Amino acid sequence: MRYLRARLHQIALDEAHEKEAATRRAQLGTGERSEKIRTYNFPQNRITDHRINFTTHRINEVLNGDIVELLDNVSMHYQAEKLKDATAVS
Repeated sequence: MRYLRARLHQIALDEAHEKEAATRRAQLGTGERSEKIRTYNFPQNRITDHRINFTTHRINEVLNGDIVELLDNVSMHYQAEKLKDATAVS
């Protein structure tokens, strides 16, 4: 019984590690140039976050530390994604 319990425990650990690794790989991406996160366009005073399709024309304020608008939009996007994932599983 100890051997069986140890094998089942090891299988459960392996599955958990594989799931965690898959999640990590999905977050990292491939690192290619086409996977842009954010573009800073100084001549047009624009910042675009390509992950959430958000654009603001307040580059100077953001670079001076006023990043609340940017962080709020990123946070809302990821919370909506988590909610969508949670409802899809149910």
